[in-house]
Amino acid sequence: MKTCFSGLVAFAMVLVAGLCTTPAAQADGGFSDFSGYDVVFLGEVHDNPAHHARQAEIVAQVQPDGIVWEMLTGVRASAITPEMLASEAVLGPFLYWEDSGWPDFGMYYPIFAASDAQHFGAALPRGEARAVMGEPVAEVFGSSAALFGLDRPLPADQQAAREALQRAAHCDALPDEMLPVMVDIQRLRDARIAAVVREALAVTGGPVVVITGNGHARKDWGAPALLAQAMPELRIGALGQGEDGAPPEGVFDRVDDAPGVEREDPCAEFR
Repeated sequence: MKTCFSGLVAFAMVLVAGLCTTPAAQADGGFSDFSGYDVVFLGEVHDNPAHHARQAEIVAQVQPDGIVWEMLTGVRASAITPEMLASEAVLGPFLYWEDSGWPDFGMYYPIFAASDAQHFGAALPRGEARAVMGEPVAEVFGSSAALFGLDRPLPADQQAAREALQRAAHCDALPDEMLPVMVDIQRLRDARIAAVVREALAVTGGPVVVITGNGHARKDWGAPALLAQAMPELRIGALGQGEDGAPPEGVFDRVDDAPGVEREDPCAEFR
């Protein structure tokens, strides 16, 4: 059973990278010029080039001292040099981007090129994600788990809402016992992003921009919420990006829209 369960986790982790949830977003307002924030989360649908163009535009405007990437490991990000940043042909292979499973590097490179920021990686190792199957999420995260609320269960209504989103995002293909695991993996990723933002602020002084999916950028329960819990003094902004008039799920300070991209239905094989 554990082997089968582990396989389902691996399947779910691959599938969720290609999906986005779409129901209505809420905007807090007052987030137009992206200036004056300590941290700015820039959400995306990963395979939408217009979203990445918007992120590059904002990075060029903000000129952050640090950029945190959901897509990069800490080891790779810390080894990036100015010479690498000057060449897409050099940087992409150095980051092993083609083998990473993320969309085409050509969409992301303009973000790297838009500033002289120091780069930080917040990617969650697969081993840590799998560890959630057998250990409490707080134990997997480590000693600072309480700082990000991982030592406490979610409110029952939020847990139920998150499990419903995970069920839908995985094409109703996951067994019920997998849903809490997927919620914990999402919490673990959010906490990892928040922790790396704290590191980036300590190293650079800020401001810091975060490049991540809409689900991690939402202010109601994503990485911004955990960061605000750990560092309530910060001024944190969050941008969500929708497609074809359908906003991303969650609360953001601002929601932008762009044309959607043609993509295969990831749930077709389950019908």
